[in-house]
Amino acid sequence: MNEVLRGRLSNDADVRSLASSALLRMFDSLYEGAVVVDREGRITWINDKYKALIGWNGTEPIEGRAIEEVIPNSRLRTVAESGQPEMLDIFNLGSRQVVVSRIPLQDGKGSVVGALGVILYDRLNALKPLVSKFHQMRSDLATARRELADSRQAKYRFSQFVGLSPAAAEVKEEARRAAERDMTVLLLGETGTGKELLAHAIHAASRRADAPMVRVNAAAIPEGLLEAELFGVAPGAFTGAGQKARPGKFELADGGTLFLDEVGDMPLSLQAKLLRVLQEGELEPLGATRVRTVDVRVIAATSRNLQAMVESGGFRADLFYRLNVLPIRLPSLRERREDLPILCEHLLETIAEQTGEALKTVSDAALGRLAGYEWPGNVRELHNVLQQAVTRSDRRELGADAFPMIAAATGPARVDRAAPAATPVRPLREAVAEAEREEIRKALAAAGGVKIQAARLLGISRAQLYEKLAHLGLVSESPDTGSSV
Repeated sequence: MNEVLRGRLSNDADVRSLASSALLRMFDSLYEGAVVVDREGRITWINDKYKALIGWNGTEPIEGRAIEEVIPNSRLRTVAESGQPEMLDIFNLGSRQVVVSRIPLQDGKGSVVGALGVILYDRLNALKPLVSKFHQMRSDLATARRELADSRQAKYRFSQFVGLSPAAAEVKEEARRAAERDMTVLLLGETGTGKELLAHAIHAASRRADAPMVRVNAAAIPEGLLEAELFGVAPGAFTGAGQKARPGKFELADGGTLFLDEVGDMPLSLQAKLLRVLQEGELEPLGATRVRTVDVRVIAATSRNLQAMVESGGFRADLFYRLNVLPIRLPSLRERREDLPILCEHLLETIAEQTGEALKTVSDAALGRLAGYEWPGNVRELHNVLQQAVTRSDRRELGADAFPMIAAATGPARVDRAAPAATPVRPLREAVAEAEREEIRKALAAAGGVKIQAARLLGISRAQLYEKLAHLGLVSESPDTGSSV
């Protein structure tokens, strides 16, 4: 028997023919329908189950026909031409829906010679819960992608920077000029003056408007996480990092704009990496061995005095000069009190839209009280005060008595509070540096410029004095005058 079988299968063509017949019988028994097409999309074999599903009368030959003549909208020709499988799809077969799989067929040399299509399931109604869940997941994914894309677009325009005062008009004009130039912008100003709003407006008016607008607050992220947040993480960079690369904010903003808020709070250890991105357009993810090139426009913002921080050693001078290409200083609300009426009108409209309550106005007496306040929190604080007043009052017009939260800062009591507000609290490091600078100047003057005598007056060594002179930027003020013993 074995010899007979070997004789029958001695020819390779016979082996392939027998194998093909066995496979076709298997497809016929396993699937609700099966069809094979050649490279040109012509049917070479179709089982009886498939014929029954499509209602073929059996009087005419089906083999040799184009697949679309027999099964309209079939994608088997595409699979045969591309060689790419379509493992799972829902296909409309007449009035019913079926689950199908399409697989390219190859010869012994690996060349695509056709495609196989099988019906995995022809009673889709029983799969409705699963299909519904699949459609819901696909819809949720599309929604999440849209929301993510929206979150990386500019939220504000120049029209939303409200103000008619000369100070407000000058800021908007400077910002419009900055939008026309693809350079680094540094926004300076107290908290609540609208730095983030202006950053969005600059991006929206720039040539990068259609690209991502990514935001990161250097003060809101712990120092240990900020590097990964900005520059990304390579696979396996540290325990728990995972085997998939995680892009940083710079990579997400590639082609667009990165708004780096509170840049003055960035640790010195990361300032060098930020400088490299600004200078070379290159970044190195945490744990990576290769640098990546990015094209990102940086808009930085800070409420701190970067120049003083440079002098005290808290901020790199080279990074400051790289950021300070197009500086824009935003005025405080104290510097543009004439904008209070239009700001109140705009903010009250916004509050009404957010809460669904009736639009309220502010009386002249209330505006007088608001104008007498120092507004350390600027427009952000004004929005908060108006929101509190709207919540507490049932009247359509908010009078002066609707603002008890600022009563202590108006009238005669305002004089007592105005002095501290005019001299804002500085970081201790800046204050100490300024005090050291002043005492060294006094000592040098008292010693007639002789540094060794000045050092004795200060109770430090001459080497320490030289070090402080260099650190505090006083070298040019104190030429070496008879400093030898």
